[in-house]
Amino acid sequence: MSDRPSPHDQIIGCLLGGAIGDCVGAKYEGLSDVASLIDDSSSYITDDTQLTLATCRSIIKNSRIDPSSIAEEMANLFRRGEIIGIGASTYKSLYEISMGVHWALAGRKGDRAAGNGAAMRIAPLAFLLDPGDRTQRPLLRDVCRITHHHDEAYAGALAIALAIRSVWKTPTHETDLLGVIARELPDCLVRERLLELSRLDTSTTIRDVSEQFGCSGYVVESVPFAIYSAKQLGKLRFFDIIEAVIESGGDTDTNASMAGQIMGASIGSSSLPLQQLDRIIDAKSISSEVQQFADLVIQITES
Repeated sequence: MSDRPSPHDQIIGCLLGGAIGDCVGAKYEGLSDVASLIDDSSSYITDDTQLTLATCRSIIKNSRIDPSSIAEEMANLFRRGEIIGIGASTYKSLYEISMGVHWALAGRKGDRAAGNGAAMRIAPLAFLLDPGDRTQRPLLRDVCRITHHHDEAYAGALAIALAIRSVWKTPTHETDLLGVIARELPDCLVRERLLELSRLDTSTTIRDVSEQFGCSGYVVESVPFAIYSAKQLGKLRFFDIIEAVIESGGDTDTNASMAGQIMGASIGSSSLPLQQLDRIIDAKSISSEVQQFADLVIQITES
């Protein structure tokens, strides 16, 4: 890449890159022989992108990050029965919010809340707050707690936000992106896993990482795996990485979505594989929402 994309194009690239990973990966979650099944058929986005877009809609309405409004946007999707592939923690939370429970009190707590459901939808926040600024992190934590009350779930979401913010703000990937992110995290298992992956030989493949460390919906596995995969951009092309993530199995849609968000924030929408974007059902309406969000972010950040 000779020309760096504009910040506006990177925001769009982040959200559409995540949507590509989500809709392709959703067809293969839980299957044992993914490599022989990947096809070119169209598919819907799932909860990964749906809840990310709900976050965007709330921010567009309020011109700021408001956890209460974000929770209500998500609950509206739940009430209408529109969310596809919703996880147990998110289901419990949105059901309770829909029944009148305050968003800060709803949802799972304890180890069962250590999934990647907060990390998968946190991307929009990376453009409106600085996750490296510890004074801004309570707001990010609050948005995580709409569905996940667990320190590891928060750490995973923080790691994704840090990764997206890093590639959005700097001309190229950090040479030690994994280590840089790890050092920004509180003491936790996500941090330790990122440090482990940062020490791997550069020849270690995406499949090698999945086989050695796992790639399930457990946030300690999925977030470091997604970031490691996205870090291969340059050695591999965007969709080659998406395919490698999906072929590794596990939580295919969320892992591919998070990796797609990070890569998309680096290369911008103009460098995404358009043929894959066109295979997303309702791609035009999704692109329109993403465009509105990107317009607002630039307006806010440049004012």
